[in-house]
Amino acid sequence: MAPIILPANQPPARPYKGGRQIADFRGNKSHEPNTSEDWVASTTCCGGCAGSKLGMTTLPDGRLFADVVADQPEYWLGMEHVKAFGVDTKVLVKLLDAGERLFIHAHPHVDWAREHVGAAHGKAEAWLILTPGVVHLGLKEDISHDDLLQIVEEERGAELLTMMHRLEVQPFDCVYVAPGTLHATGEGILLVEVQEPEDLSVLCEWKGYGVDGAKDGHLGLGFPVALTAVERKGWSRSELEGLVTMATAQGSVVKQAKRYFDIDRVKVDGVEKCRRGFAVLIVCSGEMNLELGDGSATSVAKGNTLVIPYGDGDFLIQGKGEIILVRPPVPQ
Repeated sequence: MAPIILPANQPPARPYKGGRQIADFRGNKSHEPNTSEDWVASTTCCGGCAGSKLGMTTLPDGRLFADVVADQPEYWLGMEHVKAFGVDTKVLVKLLDAGERLFIHAHPHVDWAREHVGAAHGKAEAWLILTPGVVHLGLKEDISHDDLLQIVEEERGAELLTMMHRLEVQPFDCVYVAPGTLHATGEGILLVEVQEPEDLSVLCEWKGYGVDGAKDGHLGLGFPVALTAVERKGWSRSELEGLVTMATAQGSVVKQAKRYFDIDRVKVDGVEKCRRGFAVLIVCSGEMNLELGDGSATSVAKGNTLVIPYGDGDFLIQGKGEIILVRPPVPQ
């Protein structure tokens, strides 16, 4: 089976503006309002959409990607992965276009998520930046649970922005967002978001956005409990800057992120060989051919997103351009 070029998969009515930069990146002529996320090779449905398939990827032949993986798990994921993780791909990739500054929020650690909502994952994530801009990440000083709760329940969440670090980011910076860390991307950024395959958020801000945070911002637990998922410890500037790396072929994310996923940036100028393994591939620039060991080839260009099975073996990329490869964690 050749690598599969995936169509756009942009759930409608997301709670923040965006979508134009995803359309431009993919070479599409238009976009719907608030289609600010493109869920790539997704086996995950959107939070709050239980019983629906919203957010899950449908392949060009009409099959649900999650079903295809479940039918042939060793072919798609490899025997060692299946032994360690079952049919869980362990990763969700999104293109994200921040048409406005995102609201301040955090995602829980897997242990917290398992205990409080019965989820199989938390939501560690990393941002692979494609356009320059600003992100807000982590608190400068400690805050008590009661003080944070008061700010959130009084809908004064925007005040947290002055309490958080502001970082300027450039293309191919990779920012690790540890579980529990308060964060918000600035307006105008296009990025590749790599995360655990779960849609769990604790909102600390929602006024002026398309979401009812008082109703939907606490995972059904109430804010006194939900905010226990948030890291309230202050970070030094050097600690925070230690979570930002430049994406390279030697690995893009910091060491502590590799238990969740891995990201490689591959510059192609001629021929590059890539190791076998389940992977999500995003073409950032150029035009290239992706060639499998059996000699079959797929032409790819800027804006294409692909999913590659383990069973296709090592593959070559020939031409000139840049790609991002996202992979699940290596089984231990």
